[in-house]
Amino acid sequence: MIQIIRSRAEPEQMLQMLEALGIYIKLAVDVERRILAGGGELHTDCELILLDDGSEQANIWGADWYPLRQAVGYESLINIRPSANNRSMEIQEPVLREDISQIVQSLLGNVEWQ
Repeated sequence: MIQIIRSRAEPEQMLQMLEALGIYIKLAVDVERRILAGGGELHTDCELILLDDGSEQANIWGADWYPLRQAVGYESLINIRPSANNRSMEIQEPVLREDISQIVQSLLGNVEWQ
């Protein structure tokens, strides 16, 4: 189940987001609004939820959250954006990666869900 996370996630939200893939969560992160949507089978599923919620596509980036390792992954098809100088599935810009990491860690990091 896809959840929009605007403040620190609750354990129940983590469990619901993990239902799709079990060991990690696909995310779409709005770096402007500092929120994320997570839990779909595809990053685009999460991206659509944020777009419907008022986010602008230029501010949304795909990532993954690995709760057991407390780690962020930065690879997604929605990240291929030549117009933003990102020609790869992986987010290339170190400052953007750090911003996404801070958002994800603040909303999902160390949430007890097991």
